Amino acid sequence: MAEALAAGIRPGRLRGRDLARPFHGVRIVGDTNPDLAARCRALQRRLSPLAWFSGPTAALVIGIPLPRRLESSTEVHVSVPAPRRAPTGRGVIGHSSTIDPAAIRVWNGLRISGTDRTWCELAPLLDLGDLVAAGDFLVHHRLPLTDIDQLAAAVQASGLRRGLALATRAIPLLSTRSESRRESILRVILVTAGVPGLAVNVPITTTDGYAYRGDLAFPHAKVVVEYQSDYHREPEQFRRDMTRKSRLQADGWLVVEVNADDLADPVELVARIRRVLSARTIGARA
Repeated sequence: MAEALAAGIRPGRLRGRDLARPFHGVRIVGDTNPDLAARCRALQRRLSPLAWFSGPTAALVIGIPLPRRLESSTEVHVSVPAPRRAPTGRGVIGHSSTIDPAAIRVWNGLRISGTDRTWCELAPLLDLGDLVAAGDFLVHHRLPLTDIDQLAAAVQASGLRRGLALATRAIPLLSTRSESRRESILRVILVTAGVPGLAVNVPITTTDGYAYRGDLAFPHAKVVVEYQSDYHREPEQFRRDMTRKSRLQADGWLVVEVNADDLADPVELVARIRRVLSARTIGARA
């Protein structure tokens, strides 16, 4: 607000109903419901030049998928170098952090924790499945923002007090081929449950020469486990999925489809998949 007053804007104008007030002393013109990037840009103007956006805020700026509770949060995480006092105020969660300045990046005009550091900062806030999903996004083979070795090095250098054990556990579970957050969570459920024979990204060519990939497959039992999101309900995608499934089944593959409700009960899901694999293995021996 001080900047606006210095520019000659009247105090009454700053109370206009067309202005968003996401933080104390901050006004945004032209959008009463600004997105995260707009709120961060406005807040950055009144922050110390040494401050940066961190944790889930940095993750969302980068585009890392997070649980709904964090994606929908209106609070913004802001860090400053220790021993400076952490920022405070309505809508701001402040942190005083020991960090190598090289770990801070500028992303679309916003000062944020770099990708490796951001992933480490998420470790105290996420469970194992979501932390792996965030890492999978960062190392995805199509557009990698880092790699698994760099993430592992960042964990060791992070100085984490909370989340260190979880981040260390997550590193060997990362994959460069996961296509969605919930597919990553499904993979973590199966791997950590010790379901035997799981292979990731298995190429499958049908008798008629159609080439597919089993994201999560058990080749010994000819079983493919797939997460079905709402995207698969689109008419064209739904038809393609039907044809693909039919072609695989014609060659003896069983496709097990999993949805969000299944992920909510991982114990039952694992038990169900174990029964499927057992039945297929027994049937193959008969």
